[in-house]
Amino acid sequence: MYTFPELRAERLPTTIYPDSEQASVAVAQQIAELIRQRAAEQRTCVLGLATGSTPTRLYEELVRLHREEGLSFQNVVTFNLDEYYPMAPDSLQSYVRFMHEYLFDHIDIRPENVHIPDGTQPQEQVGPFCRRYEEQIREAGGIDLQVLGIGRTGHIGFNEPGSGAASRTRLITLDHITRTDAASDFYGEENVPRRAITMGVGTILEARHIVLLAWGEGKAAVVKRMVEGEMTDSVPATYLQQHPQVQVVLDEAAGAELTRMKTPWLVGSTLNWQHAPTVRKAVTWLARTLQKPILKLTDEDYNENGLSELLAESGLAYDINIRVFRQLQRTITGWPGGKPNADDTDRPERAAPFPKRVLIFSPHPDDDVISMGGTLLRLVDQGHDVHVAYQTSGNIAVFDDEAIRFAEFVAEYDEMFRLDEQPAETLYLRVADFLRNKRPGQVDSEEVQQIKGLIRRGEAKSACRYAGIPDQNIHFQDLPFYETGRVRKKPIGEEDIRLTMELLDQVQPQQVYAAGDLSDPHGTHRVCLAAIFEAIRRLKAAGTPWLNDCRVWLYRGAWQEWDVDQIEMAVPLSPQELTRKRRAIFKHQSQKDRPLFPGADQREFWQRAEERNRTTARLYDQLGLPEYEGIEAFVRWHF
Repeated sequence: MYTFPELRAERLPTTIYPDSEQASVAVAQQIAELIRQRAAEQRTCVLGLATGSTPTRLYEELVRLHREEGLSFQNVVTFNLDEYYPMAPDSLQSYVRFMHEYLFDHIDIRPENVHIPDGTQPQEQVGPFCRRYEEQIREAGGIDLQVLGIGRTGHIGFNEPGSGAASRTRLITLDHITRTDAASDFYGEENVPRRAITMGVGTILEARHIVLLAWGEGKAAVVKRMVEGEMTDSVPATYLQQHPQVQVVLDEAAGAELTRMKTPWLVGSTLNWQHAPTVRKAVTWLARTLQKPILKLTDEDYNENGLSELLAESGLAYDINIRVFRQLQRTITGWPGGKPNADDTDRPERAAPFPKRVLIFSPHPDDDVISMGGTLLRLVDQGHDVHVAYQTSGNIAVFDDEAIRFAEFVAEYDEMFRLDEQPAETLYLRVADFLRNKRPGQVDSEEVQQIKGLIRRGEAKSACRYAGIPDQNIHFQDLPFYETGRVRKKPIGEEDIRLTMELLDQVQPQQVYAAGDLSDPHGTHRVCLAAIFEAIRRLKAAGTPWLNDCRVWLYRGAWQEWDVDQIEMAVPLSPQELTRKRRAIFKHQSQKDRPLFPGADQREFWQRAEERNRTTARLYDQLGLPEYEGIEAFVRWHF
């Protein structure tokens, strides 16, 4: 955990934890202490609560504290920030439902102490309702601690850009970006409500203490604007800078763009210039800032750009340049599984054993080819025993008309070839009737979920066959945490970890590849990676011998790419290899043209992947390294 409240670049007290798990537990403990303190004083504790994926782990920890450590919520009064409008409380996307599923149904809070904006009010009653909501907060004595998240537009609550510091609880129109970000929850942007009821910025600022949480690389840019930027209504979260008791709590990914993390030498941080990754980060930043190849950087460049201390400790620019250039050069390899019968001293992967057993984990049925399709093809072409494990079915990401098309095909196929006495027509009619009457956001029937899962399974098999992976090396885990039929998934469970351990033990790989891009807005990548990490930790603790000869490589690509200073293995792709990768992605036809859940980037996944591969290659080229058509990048996890 790093805390630098005095850094001149930061206008808000900010604490960065290694991960969101540790951060959530710490904030839950802080809330628990406040609740207990108020109870000891025989006073109520008034909490302002947020929704969305960010606080879910916080609520899980509060539930655990209630069940296992006797934390009582009898003296707690809560006020939620916002609710979509209109919105029925039993709707899947309702924040009323969210709060009950994640917190209220599992603790001893009094029902009359729970307050959430009412999305069912007639429009003419919304104004009076909002005024009454403000009165209820005042009658409760004001909010002791307000939990906040932050949206990509810089909104807190649903206070979109343009919201003033004095704004109160009201009905607002949602920004297009906010609606795009919410599209996955509603199974399409067209189903997202255009309005919401939200506490105002002024209401939020009246809380005695405010804790804002943010996780993941996707929040890094807006976090930087909030913490280091000027106060402006174009980023409403910046108004927190005028509050006397604010605490910004981040994981390392969300804090990555802050000056103290990205360029700590510019804010006077004491750095260990003997630490190779720190030097590499500084030198690559300097070269990119000045748009010069590394080997052309001069002593003056270092001195004039905040790196005089590095120069003083490490000698001439020439020596530093050579050292960092060679580090980057050694990351490049056309043999991701290791080159046989070769000196592997300066290679990212060892030569022996060869061939290797390789296990590629793919959170969704297309992440493997989107993020590391070129490397996957190379591993197969170079003779390795490649296995692919699809961790989830990906069934919610299939359009309804695709399910109808496949059900109809089965029915007509069955009738044409007279395969049974009861044609599949009955199933088709049932599925078609369900989808015809399906409400926006409604969970699919079990039959429809199975059909959509089969569609994605068939596409994954097709992509693997195109790459040359035999059928017996294709594994469909269908991890239980995912199979809810909803965008919101269950937390990682023991069954998810057990299934992952069993597959690892079955394959006994010398190489494991896993998705490390935690900006996936739906959180599936994060849970899948946690399952892999926990499975490996348990196998290691049990003394599993094959782990001694195993390396774990993390890939990205679907949502973002590794920064060039982080990359430990760079696999170059030729134009022909990039084309082969694209064809493998195209095997996932249900995701072609327009994926159901595109996230903030509206491009198709193959377009995103190619652009990121080309961007990484351009960065290597600009730094003075060989020029390639594309590069897939990996970071090693040292378990």
